[in-house]
Amino acid sequence: MKFSDTNSAPARRFGLFCVLSLTVLMGLQVFAPAPWMSVAQAQEEPAAAEAPAEAPAAASESSGPEEKSFLMWMIEASGIFGGILLILSVVMMALIMTNVMQVKRAVFVPQDFIDEFRAKLDAKDYKGAYDLAKADDSLIARIMAVGMGRLDRGYASAVEAMQELGEEENMNYEHKLSYLALIASVAPMIGLMGTVYGMILSFQKIATATVAPKPSELADGISTALFTTLEGLAVAIPAMVAYSILRNRVARYMLEVGMISEGLMSRLPITKQQAPQA
Repeated sequence: MKFSDTNSAPARRFGLFCVLSLTVLMGLQVFAPAPWMSVAQAQEEPAAAEAPAEAPAAASESSGPEEKSFLMWMIEASGIFGGILLILSVVMMALIMTNVMQVKRAVFVPQDFIDEFRAKLDAKDYKGAYDLAKADDSLIARIMAVGMGRLDRGYASAVEAMQELGEEENMNYEHKLSYLALIASVAPMIGLMGTVYGMILSFQKIATATVAPKPSELADGISTALFTTLEGLAVAIPAMVAYSILRNRVARYMLEVGMISEGLMSRLPITKQQAPQA
């Protein structure tokens, strides 16, 4: 199943937005003032000034790092990448709920319509069966209405019209589901961008430090890398699962619509009269 035609425009928009976001972040990081001093400046400081500074340093160490909740830590570490993934998760949930409401048996092959339509065929009320199909909004009803409306042109023309409508509806459902596949593909890439950016931050600390950096100084970049990876997978996995389940459900219902509509058309006397000779 191909999604290249339906996914090109959304993919370009997502890609452009991600590239611009990464460019802004990298620009801020490059032009931000460096939080370090050179070795020469450190050596020029008098030894006498270091002694009084020991007391505040000891006090700050005794106080310990500021405690944060896990949620606040995750939000701060994720940054703009987490915001993009949050938007994608909201869109994903909306798409899943919309498709779940549309991809169900009552929309494709409602049993009430099939029973009533067969009852009219048994009573040889073909005009009533056609009016019933025209009034119903289910997929099989619309297919039967199109086929019965083309019977005056022959059985082959009626079947062709039914197949065209079925293919068009199948394409519409695939187009709606393709956005879930797009999110499942884009979300891990955004998480990977956050991973690379977080590792760049950590290596920048190592490269610009005059002494060996403390683990706490590298934690910001590493937490950004890990959290964005986790969030990207947390968005992509449900989208992938929902896409697979809904796509299989659409395929099953479309096959059922084709089999039932063919059986109903075969019960019309006019189809037997106008059927092409083998």
